Amino acid sequence: MAQAVSDFSGRRPLILTVPGLGGSGPAHWQSLWESSRGDTARVDLGMWDSPHRNVWVTKLDQAIRTAKAPIILAAHSLGCLAVAWWAELAGQPWGWPVAGALLVAPPDVDRAGACAAIRGFAPSPRVSLPFPSILVASDDDPYASVQRSFDMARDWGSHHVEIGAHGHINAESGIGLWHEGQALLDRLIGAAEGPMAHGAALAEVQAMIATEARP
Repeated sequence: MAQAVSDFSGRRPLILTVPGLGGSGPAHWQSLWESSRGDTARVDLGMWDSPHRNVWVTKLDQAIRTAKAPIILAAHSLGCLAVAWWAELAGQPWGWPVAGALLVAPPDVDRAGACAAIRGFAPSPRVSLPFPSILVASDDDPYASVQRSFDMARDWGSHHVEIGAHGHINAESGIGLWHEGQALLDRLIGAAEGPMAHGAALAEVQAMIATEARP
């Protein structure tokens, strides 16, 4: 993978949350992060209840391209598939402008019986993401088995983290501000501000994240 020179210039990354089907309500960890962190904002993908892959990817691309700082994406559910499709279609070089992604509970859009609202995001992309990433999975997620989550992490080159039985890792999971998730996010921020800002390659950065990332 071609390596880009990342012009971080001492700028702290901007965290962009990417919600899934239905958006994220006020008790969702994404909404709580947006209201409690000064570095976090939501990508308004629109069409929350009837998502269209190309529209979501275009909206995500616009948000990324207009940002004035390096980007860390914090995606949930179908938002993870929007990120994966953006990465496949955008042709970003390694680590810039997106410097990392936290991918939480991506659904299995390829499974038999997947609801119509998410089938338009199938097939799940199977290319390595051009930035370091952590994929977080729950043992009892009704929308993807742990094995399927592991397969997506492998396809995308993501570090896979299992956090036990927390459903779909959403508001109903009762995790509030989800401090464990913020610790994982901080690992990605640290990688962006540290080794990536100095030209580190994927293998080096992912090895650091895999060693240090603990839910």
